Amino acid sequence: MKDRLNVAEMSRSPSFSMKTDSNPKLDRKSLRQWVVGFCIIKFDLEQGQLIEECHPPGCLTQDEELEVAFSSFPDSVSQHQNRSSIHDCIFFFRFRRHENSQQGKVSSSEISEVEEKERSPKLVDQVKRLKSTGDCKGERYLYGYVFNRQRHDERLKRGGDQRSVVILSHNPYTSVFRPLLQIMGPLYFDIGKKALEHIASCVSIWPAPIPGKLMELPIGNAMFKVNLPPAHSLPSDSGVLFEESNSSMAPFLPTNQSIPQGLFHDSDLFGIFRGLLLQLWVLWELLLIGEPILIIAPTPPQCCEAVAGLVSLVAPLLYSVDFRPYFTIHDPEFARLNSLQEGDIFPPVILGVTNLFFLKALRTVPHVISVGSPSPNSNRPVLAAKSSTGRFPARPEGLGLQQFSLRKFSPSNLLSAVKLRREGPLCLMTEHKEAIWSTYAATTKPDTSILNRLIDAGMSSRVEESMSVVNNEILRRHFLELTTNFLAPFGPYFRVVTPSEGSSPFVDPPPLTPFNADEFLGNLSSRGPGKFLSKRMRSNWLDLYRRFLRGNNFMPWFQRRRAVAEQEQQRLWRLARMNTNIQNFISKMSELEIIDSFNAIERHLLGETQLLESKRGNSDSAAAFQKLKSDLRAVFNLLPKDMQELLLLNPQKGALLQGSLEGIELPGNESTLVGVVVDSVSPR
Repeated sequence: MKDRLNVAEMSRSPSFSMKTDSNPKLDRKSLRQWVVGFCIIKFDLEQGQLIEECHPPGCLTQDEELEVAFSSFPDSVSQHQNRSSIHDCIFFFRFRRHENSQQGKVSSSEISEVEEKERSPKLVDQVKRLKSTGDCKGERYLYGYVFNRQRHDERLKRGGDQRSVVILSHNPYTSVFRPLLQIMGPLYFDIGKKALEHIASCVSIWPAPIPGKLMELPIGNAMFKVNLPPAHSLPSDSGVLFEESNSSMAPFLPTNQSIPQGLFHDSDLFGIFRGLLLQLWVLWELLLIGEPILIIAPTPPQCCEAVAGLVSLVAPLLYSVDFRPYFTIHDPEFARLNSLQEGDIFPPVILGVTNLFFLKALRTVPHVISVGSPSPNSNRPVLAAKSSTGRFPARPEGLGLQQFSLRKFSPSNLLSAVKLRREGPLCLMTEHKEAIWSTYAATTKPDTSILNRLIDAGMSSRVEESMSVVNNEILRRHFLELTTNFLAPFGPYFRVVTPSEGSSPFVDPPPLTPFNADEFLGNLSSRGPGKFLSKRMRSNWLDLYRRFLRGNNFMPWFQRRRAVAEQEQQRLWRLARMNTNIQNFISKMSELEIIDSFNAIERHLLGETQLLESKRGNSDSAAAFQKLKSDLRAVFNLLPKDMQELLLLNPQKGALLQGSLEGIELPGNESTLVGVVVDSVSPR
């Protein structure tokens, strides 16, 4: 990929230099928009993992420091000896950090119950707040991006030492932090802890992250140009509410293919799963329905790439299942998973591991995938050559069906597959093989036309890397189209309604179409899955939708898309109110309709007032406030005399009409009065 350096290159400092002028002052608030902190961790022979530096100080609790330290080194059980003097690698991990666990703690089941009932606008807003703040479980996830250096020196104990440079962030921005590590890692080993302070100061002057946008981020004499994942793919536990667009919703495919549509769009999907390409459709279904998956790889970079690649496979779906790109026995979650007995349901999670001990400890996990190459000098699997027909040749290695000819199975291939299935994942204890063990029967058929479009670059690493980019785009485009078409039947439940010509924009907009799972499945069964899916799915396709509705991904995605649709509908109706000529509108009304319009305008005016008073308003809020104030005055002047007198007797309404509430500051204005100043408040 463009933004990566290979292992050999990382051991040398990239072409980078710090600016000669003094470092900018560290702005910790701005820094936290991107990074929680930077750590230097040393592996000590007597004391184990030790955090030598943590910048800024105090950014982690003591428990978090331990978890970061244990997750920042390759597993010794899985590491192959490399005889070179320096060996560098980059990987990342993810762990749960508990925050405000005693405040605002609401279970996800409670939120689901709210969605299933007829909800008032207040409940809708409550769900939005809970989902956007991440207080549903009182926890957030922290990502650790690691640059690990192993230095071999026979003069030292055990013949060498190792250190890790770690960037900690709440953001799943591999497209940012991977190239940043490629600069920061070697820089630290050149100049020491000054590298942390310099990089922290540079990051603190970056603009705030804008999801789904191409951003230019200066770092020393370098400039990163990176695409951030879109808002609709970011977990709500990030604690930051980004504005989402209704246009990013299924069933619409994106018009600009260069814009990422999900997390980890920079992952090398083709490179890490090239031995299991025919199984990608099975994996896509397992991810869609939220099944637990254990991924075994020889090295941390490979298992991270596999986990990231899987998560990216279901874009643009919001993936809500827990995933751990690099999981170790020191993670607090391991004790709970290890205690599961035969017959217990394994929780939905994707675990990327390198320690083969997990094969015995987590025997109840229903789906096991082994990927990658154990070659000590490469983090990339060896690419098999295509035959003269352009298809992949047969190779008698188990269930990695991409290695079979796409035309026919030979007896030796079939016997190897049966043997590998019978032996189970424990056969990896003696020899690493790329394979998948699962009893899941997929509904989706592999698209061999997609596989035959993939390009084989042979053994040239430079050509292979550029061809991998092309292959990744082919695969990602296909699965994006597949996921978008799968989600398309839910489109009517997100469809917004705008005021029809001649109708009042001051009434409340109608609710979105209510969702009932049985009714949805019944209608879908009668209608069919659509032309795109009909050609690619077997006759039991409706079972996949049933599993999806029961899985952990459906409700968070559905709730979030509904919230975005409701927000868009409110915006459109507000815009209609702004564009309404009130004089023409009320000239055709009866007296009763004028009274109803007064009450509706007053309600909207109070809503805009609350927005402005809470400092959540913007220039649109100020304009809407002024327009509604003018409209309310016009309607008041047409009310019957007795109605005007009655309104003025009500203290709250009288104060509103008299304009006697406290002045508040509006964006772009010095101040204005909350309320309406009528031409004459005395009855006509």
